[in-house]
Formats: sequence, structure tokens, C-alpha cells
Amino acid sequence: MRKLTAQVVYPVSTPPIPNGVIVVDEQGVIQAIDTAQQHDPSTLEYYEGVLVPGFINAHCHLELSHLKGRVDTGTGLLPFLQQVVALRDVAQATIDEAIRQADAAMQQSGIVAVGDISNKTDTVPVKASSPIRYYTFVEMFDFMQDTWAEKTFNDYMQVYEAQATGNGNKKNVAPHAPYTVSPKLFALLRQVQATGSTVSIHNQETWHEDALFLRGEGDLPEFFQHFGIDMCTFQPTGQTSIHYAMAHMKPECRTLFVHNTMTTPADIEAAHHWGGRNVFWVTCPNANLYIENKLPHYRYFLQADAQMCIGTDSLTSNWQLCILEEMKTISRYQSYVPFGKLIEWATLNGARALSFEDELGSFEVGKRPGVNLITGIAQGRLQANSCVQKLV
Repeated sequence: MRKLTAQVVYPVSTPPIPNGVIVVDEQGVIQAIDTAQQHDPSTLEYYEGVLVPGFINAHCHLELSHLKGRVDTGTGLLPFLQQVVALRDVAQATIDEAIRQADAAMQQSGIVAVGDISNKTDTVPVKASSPIRYYTFVEMFDFMQDTWAEKTFNDYMQVYEAQATGNGNKKNVAPHAPYTVSPKLFALLRQVQATGSTVSIHNQETWHEDALFLRGEGDLPEFFQHFGIDMCTFQPTGQTSIHYAMAHMKPECRTLFVHNTMTTPADIEAAHHWGGRNVFWVTCPNANLYIENKLPHYRYFLQADAQMCIGTDSLTSNWQLCILEEMKTISRYQSYVPFGKLIEWATLNGARALSFEDELGSFEVGKRPGVNLITGIAQGRLQANSCVQKLV
């Protein structure tokens, strides 16, 4: 039995506890939550900083870990994607080792669960043995070509079937983005997605996405042409891209809208009207800066009482897979987001989004959420030198 204490404990599901104590057994299961005054001081492990539950990385592409540092920063999403597609010839041993190292790095940085996008089966062995809980989203796209939908679906279903769900892991099929999924492919995906399961979709990451759906403008038609795909029959909907996604997705599923760089208050309101508390918004700030040099307007989401989560995206579009670094970026550029709210985004909201809240995301008796120590906090804010240490 261990009794961990620090200046402040953040249970997340309840208010912070000054000089709080977390009592955990040998398996990391929480036995009690109280204050230091209730314990013999000689039985306590004292730490300088704050104690928070293990982090949830709500959006990652673990299988792209071997591409770290190989794609230029600041190009914008469409040139970024073209570079990624061009980097195909990599030895399998290199890919496998990069995945193993990335999983180990996430463990060390206090991440206990990951919502992971998979287009292949490369990550299956690591996920089967990792202590991290994975919710794997097998992502499908047919470039909005109805005639490609059935073959695309059948091919990716082989990837889906190969994903293991032991070790507490989960899986589902998911659309890539509004601009890459046809109505027919959306319909095929809905047949697999069970009510109450979690799905994921990249959303409004670049202005070109909304331009396409609103007016048929932007660079997406030229992007498709680069891959030999003709968009001449595409008819703009006159609405932002998220409306197309919602028209073809199931509001009964927990839905992760990922990135949301261009999302407006009207888009947020429409999504909440569509899916209510099943809607979660995942932000990957360092990836947004890496690719587009732009961040979402977090004030819009705070004002709408939106359920925000935090992801890292992949090492193709990030310098590390660390949720604390994402929190520091938000705090650096939009410091009005309170520290306690960042903790909620990084823990309980992500656990709820991925349906892991029964065990992860908050300090509650009977849960096994992991315990992280954050140091280097000043005036109630994260600093450039703030660090995380996994204690449990």
C-alpha cells in the first residue's frame, strides 16, 4: 500500500484537495482519497507539485512513428499529406522499432490510454503487450468516390478484424474526414459501428475543407487531381464540412471530432444539437502548429461547455507524444484556459470519450487511473519547465 501526497491533488471528478492523499494498492487501485492530516506523516510519500490521474491521448497515429522529423513544418495540411504519402518505402523493422519506442515514451510521460488511428496492422503486436489501453480506430477513405466504397470497406475490414481487443483494448471502424468519405462508405461504416461505441473523424483542420463544401473552392480539387481523382461531379452543400459528416454519422455513438482548427461557435452549436453529450472535441495543438501554424479558438469551446479532449497526433506532425507538452502549448498561447480545465481535458474527458471512464480518468475509489506528478507550476499555470513524472 502506498500513500501519495502533494501540495494539491486533482481528483478531477471532484474539486482539488490541498495536501490531499491518494492511497493505492500494489495493483494501483485507489483505496482511499483524503488529506494528509488524517495520516501518520511517516507513512506518506511527499512530492513537490500536484498529483493528477494518468493522461488520455485521445488522438494518435502510432503507426506513423517512423516518420518523425521527415516532413516539413508549416506547409499547410494538403502539402503535408502529399509528403506523407510519398514516404512509403521504409523497412518493416524500422517501422516496428519506432512503434515500440513511441509506445514506451507515452508510458513514461504518464499516458494510460490512447485513441489510435490505424490504416494497417503494424501496431497490433505492441498494443497486445503494452500496459496502455488502446481504442483503435481503423480509418477508411475512398476520396468521395461511391464506386470505390465497397472495395475500400472490404479491404479495411481485414485490417479491422486483425486488431486484437484483449488486454482491455477496444476497436471500431471510422471515417477519415468529411472530404475523403463518400455517402456509400459512410453507410457501410454505420453498419459496423454499434450504438454507444466511439468513432473518430478528422474535422475542419484547414480552411480548404469548409471552402470545398461551402462553395466548391479551395485547393482540395487540385489535391484530388494530384492523385488522379476527378471532382467535377462534386456538388457543394452550402454548409461547413461538419454538417456533411453529421448527416452521415450516428449521433448515438460517442463521436470524436479531431483538430477543429476552423470550427466556429455555430458549428459547435450544431454538433451539440445533433449529438448532445455524445460529442467530444479533440485538440492536438502542437500538430496544428506543426502543420498549419494555427490553433483552434478554445474560448469558443469553453463558452459552449464543450467536452474537450487532448491528443498528440503522430510523430509525423509532432516533436513528441506527450500530453503535458500539449497542455503547455495551450497554456502558452491561450493562457485564459484554466489549469484545472486543462487537467479535465487531459484525463476524464478523454476517458469518457474512449469509454474507459469506469477505470481511468479520475481519482475515485476502485479505479486504477495511474498517478502523475506535475512539477514546475507557478501562479496556477504551467511553465516552460513544467515536467511530468509517472508515479503509479
